[in-house]
Amino acid sequence: MITMHHSVQAVLFDLDGTLIDSAPDLGAAADLMRTRRNMPPLGLDAYRAMAGAGARGMLGVAFGMAADHRDYEAHKNEFLANYEAAMTVHTRAFDGVQALLAGLVAANLPWGIVTNKAERFTLPLARTMAVLQGASAVVAGDTTPHPKPHPAPLLEAARRLQLPPAACLYVGDDERDIVAGKAAGMPTVAARYGYLGSQADTLGWGADYFIDEPMQLLKLLDLA
Repeated sequence: MITMHHSVQAVLFDLDGTLIDSAPDLGAAADLMRTRRNMPPLGLDAYRAMAGAGARGMLGVAFGMAADHRDYEAHKNEFLANYEAAMTVHTRAFDGVQALLAGLVAANLPWGIVTNKAERFTLPLARTMAVLQGASAVVAGDTTPHPKPHPAPLLEAARRLQLPPAACLYVGDDERDIVAGKAAGMPTVAARYGYLGSQADTLGWGADYFIDEPMQLLKLLDLA
């Protein structure tokens, strides 16, 4: 396996679908909207594949509602309020993430979070979930004027770490993560264990590396 530990000085991660599995709480927030309207809940399996798309994805599954629907904003606000009230009921780190982050710390490699999730949700999660509390930088979807796939959030994370972008490795489970990382001049890793459906063309994303479970990243960095 190609290794790159001599050039990587920090590792940045997407959040949902890469570090944490938030699909159960996102789906529950949407299903609560359905039950309030006397509609049967759909259950986690219906929502999981769209968990990385946030409110847009959840409302699309729950109500077949697109962002141009006249009631979308009201439904979005209700969904986000539901989610904010119960963000950590079932959300957990993916298996292997805690050991992965511990391995980075042991190797004196700082790590951070760059997500499109808004600060309103990202910062409380980073504070309250023990596994995330060691992040050296946390950049959310509204921290900079542009979310991913724009490179601005990744460049902001590198600035906060006081490192050149090329010294930061970015790991994400969506094509926009890879596009953003490449635009920022960072080596990229596609995480194929998150919310990807079986039809996802990860090979077409242009990532530099691929992992199928979190601990493979330590092997990629020659730390395991």
